[in-house]
Amino acid sequence: MYSPFVCCLGASLLLAHQVLAVAYSNYILAPSNRTLIPATVYQSFGSVSNPQNLCDSTDSTTTFDGNASVTYDFHNDIAGIVTLEVESALSVGAQLGITFAESSLWISNRSSDATADSGLDATLWFNVDTAGGKYTSVAAQGRGGFRYLTLVSNSTTSITLKSVSVNYTAAPTQDLQGYTGYFHCDDELINQIWYAGAYTVQLATIDPKYGNALALLVTWPPAAPSMYDDWYSNYTITNGTTALTDGGKRDRLVWAGDLSISLETAIVSTYDLHSVRNSLGALFVLQTADGRFPYASRPFPDQESFTYHLHTLINAANYYRYSADHAWLVSYWTQLEKGISWALGSVDDTSLANVSPSASSDWLRSGMGGHNIEANAMLYFVLQQGIHLATVVQDSASLAHWNSTAEHLKVAANALLWDETSGLYRDNETATLYPQDGNSWAVKANLTQSGSQRARISSGLRSRWGPFGAPAPEAGSSTISPFIGGFELQAHYLAGQGSTALDLIRRQWGFMLKDPRMTGSSFIEGFSTDGSLHYAPYTNDARVSHAHGWSTGPTSALVFYAAGIQVIEGGGATWIIAPQPGNLTSVDAGYTTLLGSFSVTFRCSERGGVYQSFAFTTPKKTSGTVRIPGATGVLVSSSGCRVPLVNGTASGLEGGTWILR
Repeated sequence: MYSPFVCCLGASLLLAHQVLAVAYSNYILAPSNRTLIPATVYQSFGSVSNPQNLCDSTDSTTTFDGNASVTYDFHNDIAGIVTLEVESALSVGAQLGITFAESSLWISNRSSDATADSGLDATLWFNVDTAGGKYTSVAAQGRGGFRYLTLVSNSTTSITLKSVSVNYTAAPTQDLQGYTGYFHCDDELINQIWYAGAYTVQLATIDPKYGNALALLVTWPPAAPSMYDDWYSNYTITNGTTALTDGGKRDRLVWAGDLSISLETAIVSTYDLHSVRNSLGALFVLQTADGRFPYASRPFPDQESFTYHLHTLINAANYYRYSADHAWLVSYWTQLEKGISWALGSVDDTSLANVSPSASSDWLRSGMGGHNIEANAMLYFVLQQGIHLATVVQDSASLAHWNSTAEHLKVAANALLWDETSGLYRDNETATLYPQDGNSWAVKANLTQSGSQRARISSGLRSRWGPFGAPAPEAGSSTISPFIGGFELQAHYLAGQGSTALDLIRRQWGFMLKDPRMTGSSFIEGFSTDGSLHYAPYTNDARVSHAHGWSTGPTSALVFYAAGIQVIEGGGATWIIAPQPGNLTSVDAGYTTLLGSFSVTFRCSERGGVYQSFAFTTPKKTSGTVRIPGATGVLVSSSGCRVPLVNGTASGLEGGTWILR
């Protein structure tokens, strides 16, 4: 359902905020044109004349003589449909093939990297006529993520090519470089990471007619595929013309957990509400009669997941927060209330949710079940969001029940699961494991009871870092999950440890961006603590996605916390400006909602030093609070209004432009 308010303001506000973002457009990785040609030749084998000619738009040609191949590098991860323009072939029966790889580790003239649990994806072959012509891969075999494209000739004849091009299909309804948000600071690596996160979510945004068809999924679990498997993406996963999925190459499905990160990345970069709304619709339509939301969108088999059920509720609340789409909220309120009731059905006499084995599917971590800390922290977070939404729709009965339940849950979780000795929460009351996900969510959800407790969790999580980032011991001793790492970033900021969050961004996401085995433009799904590109939940390393929206946590965290621009409700009708510079000395950031533009710019005298300048802008007819710990002075509006900071805080400010003097 579309709100008239959403529809009428979108285009004008998009144009207004593009002007603000243009100063940093050189960081944007999305292409300016949807027709792409290779950037350079990566390698070649056999007899190939002038392979570099296909890297420019001249009329020069490239000739393959006999068995030969050339790998082309587009320098960024891209997505799309390939067209080969052949001038001629010297004899009948000639064939040209194409293979794809996101990582240089999987470049091959025999196969593409993988989209299935094992095996590799087959080469796409074209039968070439002696008179030449244009040959285009079918839309169902457009590749959702690749940096490297290999052209293969497997015949004894000679084939001459005039061009190779890709019709870029990601983010199908977007102006690819028309960002409505921006971020810039004094650390170039941090800047590059911000824009790579935004681009990763664009790659994961697809035409929903080309979702994952689960081609090899005949039974569940799927049968083992062969060495080289045909693949295609032609299952319609949502209504509409665009949808936000988990990844570009795979799974190309709607997963609620992934949306908990990628939704907010989209909000602060492209403000693509349309894709978010369609993706939520794909989950809401699958709600069961008793109120449970699915693990993933169709065609994935129905499977219970307590945490992903909660993620759907969280994403619905966030969609409303950033869109102010009241008509949408009212239309789905019955389903939302029913969904919270389903989750509360697991609360036992301990006042905690007791996750049953049948609902233990999660983000591929192990041990989800019982009085799990991640599940209960997330449930507490959902109740807080539900309390707010119940107030909006005036559901007083739910409001009273959820308030009481949340209060008891918080007390019980701290009594049963907090370990004072370690300064972390146990996975459950019998576990010796102290998970990354549950401890991060406990801070994010405000399940903690004091600032000192949050600081101890932040310190405990940091103490476990290795050279490549923060481990997730709940997924095996060697796993780094950028998904859960995104929530750890938020936990450090919420614990007041901005420098710690920035250090983790540089270490973990800096590695993901700069390692030569990566794409240099998007973020990988997961990897190992030793830096190898093996993600422990999978047995097939070629399957790992290098453009996964759940790995983009820094993009929203830097705007919400480093810049401090936080929408509280109503699309920004109320807001908080609460920057945490950490060890940055300058920040210039902003994003747009349907109410207008939010921006913050400041300079500090040194890392962690005093503010030399500070200014912010929020939309007219909004109000909010400013918190600048340690700062003194007076906030002065463009209309001349003066409000002093008291202990670094000023409340009840009207929207507009303000400067700290």
